[in-house]
Amino acid sequence: MLKTVLLASVAAVALALTSAPSSAKELKSIGISLGSLGNPFFVALSKGAEFEAKKTNPNVKITTVGFEYDLGKQVTQIDNFIAAGVDLILLNPGDPKAIGPAIKKAQAAGIIVVAVDTAAEGADATVTTNNVQAGEISCQYIVDKLGGKGDVIIENGPQVSAVIDRVTGCKNVFGKAPGIKVLSSDQDGKGSREGGLTVAQGYLTRFPKIDAIFAINDPQAIGTDLAARQQQRTGIIITAVDGAPDIEAALKDPASAQIQASASQDPFFMARRAVQVGVGILNGQKPASTVELLPSKLITRDNVAEYKGWTSERKE
Repeated sequence: MLKTVLLASVAAVALALTSAPSSAKELKSIGISLGSLGNPFFVALSKGAEFEAKKTNPNVKITTVGFEYDLGKQVTQIDNFIAAGVDLILLNPGDPKAIGPAIKKAQAAGIIVVAVDTAAEGADATVTTNNVQAGEISCQYIVDKLGGKGDVIIENGPQVSAVIDRVTGCKNVFGKAPGIKVLSSDQDGKGSREGGLTVAQGYLTRFPKIDAIFAINDPQAIGTDLAARQQQRTGIIITAVDGAPDIEAALKDPASAQIQASASQDPFFMARRAVQVGVGILNGQKPASTVELLPSKLITRDNVAEYKGWTSERKE
């Protein structure tokens, strides 16, 4: 499905660009500010953005920086992009609201700003995963595996939009299955392996019977699996959202049999699409919606061998 969306999106943008007037503005310079270039998600985002920018203009100047989760540093990076006179800024906001004034400053200088993965206040557009749908498909897998009956846990996380949406999607699915009993849905696994380990240890102590756990991201799922192993609990279905390299490895590892699925994000295509949207806006083509949601695909132990993960070489 994602490939179909990819081809359709690329075709639509290609048509729009080829039919644009001869005075179309060229993307000469792009500034990219991402969480951390040590994180494979952001590495894939940067590669996707660079791939699409060079496809648009082989001579484009690309400046990619990581703000290392320091909002002050990201604001300085945006100031530097303004001083350099870039045409487009692509950013993963350190704080969706607090970055607003810096975005306004860039726009006042005539620069288009597109947010990726997380919406940013005042950005011209945002391209992100459909996190509600990701939560739905990850939890539908649990319902199907359990035959619509069992005791389950929603392992929550930091209350940012992506996590809230994933939990909403999961609850939508569990709510339609009368035989599913949700034992807990409000514990914060902190979005980390350590957090997942800690909250799962609590669940395993409190509940003698757990059939499945939905973790809001892959690191929490891996921590949860570790907790189950430590307490020698088996037969628990663990699913998550991300499709990160660690979960890809776990889905291929017989020793991690309880980790069974992850609703994947595609950061490479997400960034490609963000550049396409940005170039369109640069040429006066306002997007139909300021937020574009990309569908997630479920990666399981059965199909992981065919999965093009975040670190794979991509040419489309």
